[in-house]
Amino acid sequence: MDKQTKVTKVRVDKWLWAARFFKTRSLAKAAIEGGKVQLEGQRVKVSREIAIGDRLTIRQGWDEKDITVRSLSDQRGPASRAQELYEESVESIARRERETLLRRAAGGLNRPDHRPDKHQRRQISRLRRDGGPNPEGD
Repeated sequence: MDKQTKVTKVRVDKWLWAARFFKTRSLAKAAIEGGKVQLEGQRVKVSREIAIGDRLTIRQGWDEKDITVRSLSDQRGPASRAQELYEESVESIARRERETLLRRAAGGLNRPDHRPDKHQRRQISRLRRDGGPNPEGD
């Protein structure tokens, strides 16, 4: 009998690590403590146990994933098995793809054409240090 089928409840940090949302358990713990993981719309503690059918919202960088727990495991396995542990909602996938396209479309708007030269770097550092432009025009 597989250990995956014996488990009835798993700590949320272990499950996130086993499902390969985070590379280490300490990263999963930090995300949970930072409010990046929600269970049924509520903040969750690291030691909270999850069960099959629970709905999690996980924020990673720009992406927010809404998933449903399909299976439990407290051991990290291959990626193919990790994908069987959860199911992402269709709305979540569509929202992430739409937001990715919008980010790519707006990507070039705020990029400068070139790096600042020595004079411009000094102006930037003065601006940061003094909190405003130099009234003397220096």
